[in-house]
Amino acid sequence: MAKIEVSQVAEILKKHKIEPELLRDIVEALNEATQPAADEDIKPPPPKKQFVILLSDPEGKLPQKDLVGWVVQIPENASPFSTTDRIFKGAYDFNASKRGRMLPVKTVGEALESASAKYFKEAELWVKTKLPVAVVVTDNVLPKDEFKIEKVDRRRKDPAEDES
Repeated sequence: MAKIEVSQVAEILKKHKIEPELLRDIVEALNEATQPAADEDIKPPPPKKQFVILLSDPEGKLPQKDLVGWVVQIPENASPFSTTDRIFKGAYDFNASKRGRMLPVKTVGEALESASAKYFKEAELWVKTKLPVAVVVTDNVLPKDEFKIEKVDRRRKDPAEDES
């Protein structure tokens, strides 16, 4: 359906010589119909979120093993230490559902992979990666002189190339 301004409708009606009282009533009715309802447009702002990487370290030896983890999001003002509790709550809610009673989840990985987002959304947790991703451990230091890079100006011809 084509959108048209109320003022354009008023001009068209004026061209067809409609009575001014009737024209005013029609324009007022159109203005009321085009006004959005006050309750419909007001939405609460989305909550601010922070990223938390949840690592899978069953042996408790963080730097010596290949690790995998999941990326989840929680509200910005929430403690990152509440992340596991939020996952547990979502997993318990999933296991209480009809689908969860048929195929209950037993581990955090199964919960993040199998449970739908609605169970975690109630716990204010947003799963960004359902499958675990690799985690790389770093000492957070840039090397100084190990990688010397020589700049080569490719615009200038090498004299050795001219001889051949």
